[in-house]
Amino acid sequence: MAEITEQIVREAPEIEAYKLGLLESAKKLADQPITLPTYQVAGMSGLQQQAIQQASPATGGIGGYQPYLQQAGYTMAPASGYITTGAEAITPEGIASYMNPYQQAIQDEIMRAYNIQSQQAAGQAVGAGAFGGGRAAIQQAEVGRNLAQALAASQAQNFIQAQQAAQNEQVRKMQAGQQLGQLGLQQAALGETAQKQALTDLQTQFDIGKQMQAQDQATLEAQRQSELAQLYEPYQRYGFLSDIYKGAPTTQQTLATATSPSVSPAQQFLGLGIAGLSAAAGAQKAGLFG
Repeated sequence: MAEITEQIVREAPEIEAYKLGLLESAKKLADQPITLPTYQVAGMSGLQQQAIQQASPATGGIGGYQPYLQQAGYTMAPASGYITTGAEAITPEGIASYMNPYQQAIQDEIMRAYNIQSQQAAGQAVGAGAFGGGRAAIQQAEVGRNLAQALAASQAQNFIQAQQAAQNEQVRKMQAGQQLGQLGLQQAALGETAQKQALTDLQTQFDIGKQMQAQDQATLEAQRQSELAQLYEPYQRYGFLSDIYKGAPTTQQTLATATSPSVSPAQQFLGLGIAGLSAAAGAQKAGLFG
């Protein structure tokens, strides 16, 4: 029977040793658990926290316009009363309150002056011997008519002045009411402007703080990436070596071995070998091997 030849193809011993060492080291490295760095979130910057604190109602941020509106309300409260009063019709009672308080004294003075004239006219009539006559009566009537006209003119002037004063007072009240209303609106607008400006400043401050927070976040991310790079650096080295080994020239070694069928001890003893198998079969028939 022919021999069986077996061939084993292997790497050169030194190359095979390198590769086996790499596999062993990589296996040990892979068996070790890795604790990955945790994700971190940067907290709000000081500017952000300060902006939020200043924006709270307790510090006069949001709702900071309220004091202005309250003051505007106080200012405008009497405005409607002034305007309403100023728009009312002027009554005699209203005019009377503006009459000249010395009007009676003025009338008394007019009457005194005309009484003197009346006495003078009477004296002239007596001196001329015409007292009690028609001429004297005409003179006295003229004095009385002039007195009545003077008194009427004085009263009319007083009334006109009082009426003008009442009208001026109504105009003044209406103007005062309008001015108070405008002032109240200006105070309210000032509060709105102050509120908007304050919120704009706070928003700007918050945005600057947000940029600072983003910078802190970028620093944390860079730190985490650096830690990850350090953790996976050995794996990269093993990968690099693996790529090198894959591209290395292959050197092979061939080992050849020959094998033949085994024989029984009796056959070996008789020296029959492989060629005496038929003789051994005959011997068995003859009872030599029991």
